[in-house]
Amino acid sequence: MPSIIDQTVFSEPSGRTQAFVLFASSLVMLSIYIYYNILRGVPDISSLVMAVGFALSGLAESLPTERRHMAGGLRVVAILVLIGLLSLTIFAPEVILGPQ
Repeated sequence: MPSIIDQTVFSEPSGRTQAFVLFASSLVMLSIYIYYNILRGVPDISSLVMAVGFALSGLAESLPTERRHMAGGLRVVAILVLIGLLSLTIFAPEVILGPQ
């Protein structure tokens, strides 16, 4: 009997619409990173990490349907990247927020 994780993570890619939304979200996060880090000089790595996570998810959703396992692997990597950001925020906030 297949598990819910197997059905969700290793399912067929959702298609171009969801991939477009994820890539657009990645570009928004990248522009936030560029604005705050480069132009304003405020150290904020979280938006860059989120941009990478969204881009990996968008790449997974844009793959053809026969690349189901590769899409699942990209989804797992994206989840691990975003969980890593969350754990850094909880356990080492000075890395994300900068020295206070």
